[in-house]
Amino acid sequence: MGIIMSDIENAKINLQNSDFTCVLCKGDTVYSSTVSGISPMIEFISSGKDFKSFSAADKIVGKAAAMLFVLAGIKEVYAPVMSEAAVNTLLKHGIISSYDILTKNIIKHDGYGLCPMEDAVKDIDEPLEAFEAIKHTLNILKNRNKEKLA
Repeated sequence: MGIIMSDIENAKINLQNSDFTCVLCKGDTVYSSTVSGISPMIEFISSGKDFKSFSAADKIVGKAAAMLFVLAGIKEVYAPVMSEAAVNTLLKHGIISSYDILTKNIIKHDGYGLCPMEDAVKDIDEPLEAFEAIKHTLNILKNRNKEKLA
């Protein structure tokens, strides 16, 4: 007889033992991504699949990611690094959270200033509005990167 693992344990193990950046688990169903940042959750939500009652493990969870987990109907979230705003957002929506490191803010890759996704949602409390703000910010960043390459 095999060991029965909870969905959050399954997601956490998949995240820790692979190159995955985001893992969603419910029973035998597992969705994963190796893409960094917030894009995996944007893609999962945009797919139209039902993620209600899934558990999630993600490398870094700030308020922006937390809002997407709320929108998707995720029931529990684990991250090695989670922001205070993410914990508060998840708690407010009845989502269980666990983390290894709790941080005040999620900062930019260069270490200076707030992550653009966090900045985009800092004054937003409605998950669908956050989803639209995040997509808008991602488009701005993609266009900015295209201009740099041109």
